[in-house]
Amino acid sequence: GGGSPYGRGPPIPRKRFTRPSHRQPLPRVEPRTGQTGSRYPLGTPGSSQSLTPRSDGAPPLDAAWWRDPRLQVGRLTAAPRLLRLCNTLTGQNCVVEVCGEEPVGEALWRAKAWKEQLERYTACYGGVPLRLHLSLEQNGIPDSTSELRSLRLDPKDFIPTVLLYFNDDAGNATEAPTVTSSPP
Repeated sequence: GGGSPYGRGPPIPRKRFTRPSHRQPLPRVEPRTGQTGSRYPLGTPGSSQSLTPRSDGAPPLDAAWWRDPRLQVGRLTAAPRLLRLCNTLTGQNCVVEVCGEEPVGEALWRAKAWKEQLERYTACYGGVPLRLHLSLEQNGIPDSTSELRSLRLDPKDFIPTVLLYFNDDAGNATEAPTVTSSPP
């Protein structure tokens, strides 16, 4: 348990280990070897690099692990948004965080764990089926976060809702776009 980023003990304030102006870890010197590294309490996050010399003569890894492109998982979004998905058949709701630039189909596909047969549903907003290859903004779902904040309202109280309609095999809803089983 515990709230530490390393899984044990009390939470450790991150500001103790980073320079606020640079958002980079503070340097530290290993007392036994004189080698410099990052100041983290239980080692470098993201790697198991030791600051002690290696017996095989290999040079130490670059301490700037946060800049290593091999460790990047994805791109940062300029506009993270919350989106509520409502299954009209069961009445279940879930809120997912999506990228503003991301196609709607990818966002719905990531929520697939929430509903096993999501591909049998049609996603609609304002009664209009969504075009899954377009972003939320391009589908007419505006980002009103800045406007709500200027009015001193909490954007979490005004999350746009996408309704998921079950495609009845006997009906004519097969022409509407459905959620694909893999990302577009």
